[in-house]
Amino acid sequence: MSEANPRATRSRGRVLTLAALATGAGAAAWALRDVPAAFGRRPDAERDARIRTSPQYADGTFHNAPSTVARASEGRPNVDRSTVRRMLFEREGRTPLRPVPTASAVGERDRPAPQGVEITWYGHASALVEIEGTRVLLDPMWSERCSPSAHVGPKRLHPVPTELEELPPVDVVLISHDHYDHLDMDTVRRLVRSQSAPFAVPLGIGGHLRRWGVPEHRIIELDWSETCTLGDLTVTLTSAHHFSGRALARNTTLWGSWVIAGPTRKVFYTGDSGYFEGYATIGAEHGPFDASLVQIGAYDEAWADIHMTPEDAVLAHRDLGGGLLVPVHWCTFNLGLHPWAEPVERLLVEAKAQGVAVAVPRPGERVDVANPPELEGWWEGLA
Repeated sequence: MSEANPRATRSRGRVLTLAALATGAGAAAWALRDVPAAFGRRPDAERDARIRTSPQYADGTFHNAPSTVARASEGRPNVDRSTVRRMLFEREGRTPLRPVPTASAVGERDRPAPQGVEITWYGHASALVEIEGTRVLLDPMWSERCSPSAHVGPKRLHPVPTELEELPPVDVVLISHDHYDHLDMDTVRRLVRSQSAPFAVPLGIGGHLRRWGVPEHRIIELDWSETCTLGDLTVTLTSAHHFSGRALARNTTLWGSWVIAGPTRKVFYTGDSGYFEGYATIGAEHGPFDASLVQIGAYDEAWADIHMTPEDAVLAHRDLGGGLLVPVHWCTFNLGLHPWAEPVERLLVEAKAQGVAVAVPRPGERVDVANPPELEGWWEGLA
């Protein structure tokens, strides 16, 4: 028997190592192939006069309105070493241990729009607002992960209750800002095929939509306090205390909240925001509202200026002159440092103390604002 050649063995080892590296690199490249497109397109303020002349735009970025209430003026997340350590290692209780119950209606696509006000929450911040015969889809996010990659990033904690293509025809899609849990490339592309409604978005977000194939005639970009009328429906972009960005560049697109108005009824959606005096101003100018969809999750002391606590949410709802409070931005993704069910539990304690009516639907459940369901505590015991 001939002895093995050490040099040949080392050579074969190097070949195998190189092959493994090439295979791994190829797999990584395949997994990340859509990431550059998901980043969207940074707006060109030099060419876009509407961005350049916006009262919210200065020194190359958008800014929050001055505030004596919000804890920071620029709305930037404060992520220090302590916060990162907590995010990585203090994970107990932040996800449900049992399946989250969902509701799925049959025949939604052919259902006529109600003449009153009904709200269907699909999870996280995605919701369908039906108001006096028109339909408005808020921050649709139907992907498995809120991330530029389909393989890395926060994963959905419950399945989508209704497939996107099963939604009834909508009159407009509203986007509050361009973070991945509110503006999802794959969802937008699917909506281009399954719906014909326009997308109304804050200034600068149109660049993302154009890159993803949304036709120009379906893109409406608005600044704060600007209004768009679509038949009997009027939508107005109002302020929020937050920030934007999908890659390294921050605040090159605007963020906001939405006033949704029919002929006689109104609904408000906060988007993401820290608590600030803008809610009282919006309530005075546009309220009162039959219902408000208010962000309650992913809060922390480190970013109190960009995400409200549940107690802040009740205060904002009262400032707005809201009727029924429907909490959003919780349950679906693990994006905060608090226990999974804590947002709704704290919300209900504060709402009871302040005499505020609340509806907490299961993902996919429709709420008739004039006759909301009794609280059932479906979230209890899941985590």
